[in-house]
Amino acid sequence: MSIPSVPTKNMFKKILIANRGEISCRVSRTAHKLGIKTVAVYSDADAHSMHVAMADEAVRLGPAPSRESYLCVDKIIAAAKAAGAEAIHPGYGFLSENAAFAQACADNGIKFIGPSAHAITAMGSKSGAKALMEKAGVPLIPGYHGEEQDAGFLLEQARKMGFPVLLKASAGGGGKGMRAVHAESEFHEALQAAQREALNAFGDQRMLIEKLLQEPRHVEVQILADAQGNCVYVFDRDCSIQRRHQKVVEEAPAPGLSTELRQAMGEAAVRAAKAIAYEGAGTLEFLVDKSGAFYFMEMNTRLQVEHPVSELVSGLDLVEQQLLVASGQTLTFTQEDLQPRGHAIEVRLYAEDPQHEFLPSTGRLRVFSLPEAEGIRVDTGYREGDEVSVHYDPMMAKLIAWGENRTQAAARLCQALEQVRVAGVRHNAAFLARILANPAFLDAQLSTRFIEEQQDTLLAKHDDKLNLLLLAAISRFKKNRPAPSPWDALAHFRIGAADSGSSKIELKGQVYDVNLTPLAAGHYRYQYESQAGECALHIQGNTAELNRDGKRYRYTLSRRSDGLDVFNHGEHYELKTAQRQGGNATAQDDQHYNAPMNGRIVSVNVENGSTVKAGDTLLVMEAMKMEHRIRAHHDGLVTAIAVAAGELVSEGQTLAEVEKTLVETKPS
Repeated sequence: MSIPSVPTKNMFKKILIANRGEISCRVSRTAHKLGIKTVAVYSDADAHSMHVAMADEAVRLGPAPSRESYLCVDKIIAAAKAAGAEAIHPGYGFLSENAAFAQACADNGIKFIGPSAHAITAMGSKSGAKALMEKAGVPLIPGYHGEEQDAGFLLEQARKMGFPVLLKASAGGGGKGMRAVHAESEFHEALQAAQREALNAFGDQRMLIEKLLQEPRHVEVQILADAQGNCVYVFDRDCSIQRRHQKVVEEAPAPGLSTELRQAMGEAAVRAAKAIAYEGAGTLEFLVDKSGAFYFMEMNTRLQVEHPVSELVSGLDLVEQQLLVASGQTLTFTQEDLQPRGHAIEVRLYAEDPQHEFLPSTGRLRVFSLPEAEGIRVDTGYREGDEVSVHYDPMMAKLIAWGENRTQAAARLCQALEQVRVAGVRHNAAFLARILANPAFLDAQLSTRFIEEQQDTLLAKHDDKLNLLLLAAISRFKKNRPAPSPWDALAHFRIGAADSGSSKIELKGQVYDVNLTPLAAGHYRYQYESQAGECALHIQGNTAELNRDGKRYRYTLSRRSDGLDVFNHGEHYELKTAQRQGGNATAQDDQHYNAPMNGRIVSVNVENGSTVKAGDTLLVMEAMKMEHRIRAHHDGLVTAIAVAAGELVSEGQTLAEVEKTLVETKPS
């Protein structure tokens, strides 16, 4: 179903978008469709970004850190006034659920495209929201939601409910300030980390505690409400597949729910919205246990990252509806008018390294090509050449697939992920493709522990090493290669000669020797360690077809000055000409602990000369809105601390040294 927009004479002429990246671009597109001019805001890190280019005007806010730019209410209000914007769309994240920001808009005669400050306050406090839901008769998870925040008191509350428990920032969302605590011995460290993260993200370190449900599903309900008291629910979404309490895969409708459960959750969501005179788009989040019972978790008083799946199955443009409602228009449809069609699935493409505990990755996108195919929608705020900065969330894009049914949607999205071509940062495209192809996912066996339970399969590596080395070694000899070729630096080989030559190729920091002997008709005899055989390579444009020992393999290539970027099934490989001898090109001894990315040191937990056990936290660093713990690999003695709390560090910088404790053995 497609519900056309109904123009109103009161529609805004110009709005400011108080956000960045993908959501700013997405709001701009719909605003322009309605004939509304847009004003972007940007930090110094985003001066040349895609969201700035898409807007009709742009205003600088300040330096790169969010607290000096995107979180500055006074700067954003001043920018809106200077540009003559009648309204502000907050997107999601940053100030989108900040009641003080909504009130500041109202105080300055600017329409906040979202709920009132009162509604944000009512639902912005998890404790207050739960009290409101209790009055409305919505089931709640057992927990402590009070104001007392003494660490000893909170521990006692956790003991009463019994471990495991979940610590959650009272003022937060999006997984920030949230820690699962499985044993009492973990409580104080987890509490301190959650409080720090909550204070940094929301300016409020208050915590609530809930009993941690085992293997629940995370199901949420999209609502729309106007200022005249009308409210509908736009179906449900399953967001169970998560990592560190951050959603990874979202789909609509949630699979496997009974009609009665869907209706009960939808009606509960509408009751909640009406109880606070809600206006605009919002989401009620629930946990559903194996018995089908549902429990209120929180309300997000804003547009959700995963809103496209609801759009694709409803035919609505939710941003358009936000703009229409904010301009005073009444909803033009009722609950009975809304009927879901087909199935939609969304994944979040992150700059992160799944093979190394999903550490965020930063860098310049030297290749950034996302698929175009039937049933595929891509929402992004990045272009080739853009920088993925340490200052912001590492999400680069959202890929969304629609299908007549769940099976078709999953197949389309899996195929699209395998066509992702991104180089310059590490990313999770192949990891996401494995989720979409996983038998448990296809069978809708969903829970918030899905990734943990399936991680061995999801993190499995394709053994393409030999193919990649042959591809690199042969490609320099091809007559149709573009000039200049990065492989020209590899010597000791003559086309048409019968003698063999050795090529040194670097892959993932390791240098390998590959020996090739040319045969007739463009074929080669290869020797790599104990493996030998025949191969040939055909390159046309950016596509390479390798024939090795009678089997064919296809790859996509992008040439660099020092080598090749190779793409296959969502994976990316960097191949370089190498000057070093074989061996690990980036090896470190087990004594040094280096920064895994650019970031800031939050705390140093040990001193020079102290002894540590394997697993002890040496330092805590913050990068891309998350805390990361640097833990000891082994028992040992701290021999050096090279940084201090508050210091900015670069990827690869040495942070600490720990000398391994030698275990003495007595002679038998």
